[in-house]
Amino acid sequence: MTTELPDSAPGLRARKKQRTRDELLHAALELFTSQGYEETTVDEISEAVQVSQRTFFRHFSSKEDAAFRVQDLIESHFVTAVSGRPPGEAPLEAMRRAVLDAWNTVGEAIEALVPLELHMRTYQLIESTPSLLATHMRRSADLEEVLARVIAEREGLDVDEDPRPRLVVAAFSGVMRMTGRRWGAGNEATVESIREMTAAYLDRFESALAADWHRE
Repeated sequence: MTTELPDSAPGLRARKKQRTRDELLHAALELFTSQGYEETTVDEISEAVQVSQRTFFRHFSSKEDAAFRVQDLIESHFVTAVSGRPPGEAPLEAMRRAVLDAWNTVGEAIEALVPLELHMRTYQLIESTPSLLATHMRRSADLEEVLARVIAEREGLDVDEDPRPRLVVAAFSGVMRMTGRRWGAGNEATVESIREMTAAYLDRFESALAADWHRE
């Protein structure tokens, strides 16, 4: 005779909770990208999954939290990639290789949460929605500080005494923000397109630092 595990078994509860979270995230991003972030209510997201508003707030602190949940994953992936670069690489090269490698490998992690195409549409939504873009800029500043400390640790520097880690991260982040805006304004929502644009702009940035623009 086999004994069935009760529904209250910890493993089953965890899987059910994760499934509900994933369904809410998918529904939120679909609604955001189809009818607009500001126009979407928490009630609509909850109704799409047939759960209560209270259940939504068990998994997400706000609509904004849901909108940036996949971006959290990507940023964490990038920071880990920078930390793992060979110690002999210069800081700018380490970040360049890390971001390009991250775009090669993060797709599978995104797909574990939502379809990749849905995330790319959400990224474009963030770039075109003033309230989300303002949050994105604030989050970028926080990410810059994390990266500056990672770079300082790699280089054996005190980030509060030596300005170089923050300077190089600020320059790199400026390129990435411009890339995001230009890509978000385009029509090709694919990982390949943003990776190619990122590589091209970073190449131009590095050459612009040393080049005499009047002789090009």
